[in-house]
Amino acid sequence: MTAVEVAVRAHAALGEGPTWDSAADRLIWVDILGSRVHTYDPATGRRTALATEQHVGAAKPRAGGGLVVNLRDGVGLYPPAASGGSTGAGGAAPFHWLHHDPVPGRRANDAAVAPDGSLWCGTMRYDEAPGGGTLTRIAPDGTVRPLLDDVAVSNGTGWSPDGRRVYYVDSPTRRIDVFDLDDDGLPLNRRAFTAVEDGFPDGLTVDAEGGVWVALWDGGAVRRYTPDGALDRVVPLPVRRPTACAFGGSGLTDLYITTARTGLARPHPLSGSLLVVPGAGKGLPQPPFAG
Repeated sequence: MTAVEVAVRAHAALGEGPTWDSAADRLIWVDILGSRVHTYDPATGRRTALATEQHVGAAKPRAGGGLVVNLRDGVGLYPPAASGGSTGAGGAAPFHWLHHDPVPGRRANDAAVAPDGSLWCGTMRYDEAPGGGTLTRIAPDGTVRPLLDDVAVSNGTGWSPDGRRVYYVDSPTRRIDVFDLDDDGLPLNRRAFTAVEDGFPDGLTVDAEGGVWVALWDGGAVRRYTPDGALDRVVPLPVRRPTACAFGGSGLTDLYITTARTGLARPHPLSGSLLVVPGAGKGLPQPPFAG
C-alpha cells in the first residue's frame, strides 16, 4: 500500500462523509460544524463549497442531479444548479425540506444511501447523551421509517456486496455491529461484528471483497476488517481524529479520508484536511439517492 497523501489541505472543524459521485467524477464531503458541503475533482483539482442552511452531517448525490443533505433539523434537497458550488455574495442556494423534524439539542450526523436508493440518516445530541440519537430510513418520496431510537452517536453505515447485510456504528459502544436484511431491505438480528480498541469507530465503507474499512476517532488510523470480522490491515495516519473513509477516483481504488480539528488543543497541521491513500483497494459503486 502506498503512503498517505494530502488530497485537499483544509482546516475543517469536523470533516465527514466522503462520498464518490460517479456521475460527476468528484468526491463530496462535508464540514459539519462549518455548515459546508465540499466537492473535489481529483483529475482537475477543482474544488467547490456550498454553504448549507444548518450544521450538515452528510451530503449525497441524487439520481437526477443535486444533493440530499442530512441537516440539524431534518433531511433536505438541493437541485443540480446549487450543488456545483457557492452562489456568490448574498446569494442563497435553492433548497427545500424533504423531512423536517427539529429536536432541541439534536443534530444530524453521518448518513448513507442503501442499495434501494433510500437514505439511512443518523442523528445525535450535541452533548452526545446516550439514547439521544436515532437512525432513520428516508424513502425517495420522503416516507419515514424509524430504524433505531436509542443511539448515542450514529455513525458509519455500509452494505455488504451482496446486499444481504448492513454494518453500523454507534461510536461510544466501540463496536461495529452487523444486521441481516429482510426482503424489504430493513435490518434485523443485530449483533457485534467486531470490537474496536485504540479509539472510537466512526465512518466506514465496504470494499468489493466485503472488507469493512473504518476510521478511528482518537485512534489516528483506518482499519480494514475481513468479512468474518478479523483485523486485516491498519493504515496509520498523521492526524488524531480521522472521521470517515470512502473509495473514489478512477476505478474506485483510492481511499479518501476526512479528518477533524474540533476539540484538539494542538491539532496536527493536517487535521481538518482531506487525505487519500492511492491504490488502497477496490471500492463498490455507491448508489445515488433516488429522490
